Amino acid sequence: MSKIKQLIPREILDSRGVPTIETRVILDDGTTATGSAPSGTSKSSYEAFEIRDGDPARYDGMGVQKAIQTIQATIAPKLIGLEVTDQRLIDRTLLELDGTKIKSNLGGNTIYSVSQAVAITGAKSVFQPLFLYLRNFISKEKLPLKIPTPAMSLINGGLHAGNNIDLQEFLVIPATYQTFSDSLVMGSAVYKNIRTQLEKNHLVTTIGDEGGFAPVFEKNEDVFELIAQAVSAASWRLGYDIFIGVDASAKNFFSEGFYKIKDKGTAMKSPDLITFYSDLIQKYHILYLEDPLAEDDWEGWSTILTQLSQKALIVGDDLTATNPFRLQMALNKNAINGVVIKPNQIGTVIEALAVVEIARHAGQKIIVSHRSGETNDDFIADFSVAVAADYVKFGGLARGERVSKYNRLLQIEAQLMQATSVNKPGNTQT
Repeated sequence: MSKIKQLIPREILDSRGVPTIETRVILDDGTTATGSAPSGTSKSSYEAFEIRDGDPARYDGMGVQKAIQTIQATIAPKLIGLEVTDQRLIDRTLLELDGTKIKSNLGGNTIYSVSQAVAITGAKSVFQPLFLYLRNFISKEKLPLKIPTPAMSLINGGLHAGNNIDLQEFLVIPATYQTFSDSLVMGSAVYKNIRTQLEKNHLVTTIGDEGGFAPVFEKNEDVFELIAQAVSAASWRLGYDIFIGVDASAKNFFSEGFYKIKDKGTAMKSPDLITFYSDLIQKYHILYLEDPLAEDDWEGWSTILTQLSQKALIVGDDLTATNPFRLQMALNKNAINGVVIKPNQIGTVIEALAVVEIARHAGQKIIVSHRSGETNDDFIADFSVAVAADYVKFGGLARGERVSKYNRLLQIEAQLMQATSVNKPGNTQT
């Protein structure tokens, strides 16, 4: 087995031009690979803490030189000499070195870049595709090898775009019977039709942080009308062939117990906002509703699941933060039936895999997601296949850091199809 010989961290820029960390792992047999930490614009209060330099004269204080020094001086001496495939030991070592619940000592971004790089290098060292290698660390019994259904970003709002739309992200989701490649064809057609509709109405086609368009509308419901028109123009049936999803990120329009959106003249309490969502679900065939309420509005979350779970997925992201304790609270309070998994929110690969297993055991739908500040790293594509996720959110079908992940799933889909063909009765492998 190969042992870690060297860790080489460096500062790179994410898709927003904000610094982040890339770590290269070099093994004693010469094998090498890198991993990088993404970062969110809209962050949960409960996700792992990011270490930043705080020097206003350099990247507005967002530099990561301190994190790089931490890897060189604190982490590397403890990991050098360890077997690269012992991911559990390596991640446990990282957690022990940090010693805090939210990674505030070493930084979740610091830890994640190392943990992810180790996993990628470990897979490479044993000549396994990463999606198969990661399955070594989870229970694979009755866990299918499948490509998740993509939930593709069409319109960006909230903190992800400089427009006036309150809801953060509007998604298009093909029916789950579609192959992944066919789903991309559908998503691409709708995305193109959105652009056409925007241009026809003399609206801007600026791209937001997550690859969706960022036009200005008078109210949120105008976006649903636009998407419905784009789906119709592609000759698909909304609610049958293709569905709409929403990431509300409601904490961003929540203040002092009230929710304020442009569609309503007055601020609302949870019951009124839930009624607003219910009407939208009925009218626009919304399948997926993420973070519809603020992350500590537990009463509202329990109510919305009770009222709407038969109509749509009620999904926690800011609520659960890929954190086992937050997830268990949501399960205990009967607040969700789907959970977003962002490995960098928790900090290590093994912890992220463990959160998925808790969610799956509880019957939750699994959604593996990118961040608004992404890199060209396609790790989460393999991760999503490894855990047999139900859905993936990689952003719009634009921008290299988003498309790289879709392209990786296309590659995995082709590999799985080829393997299935080879293993069919009557076929022989030469």
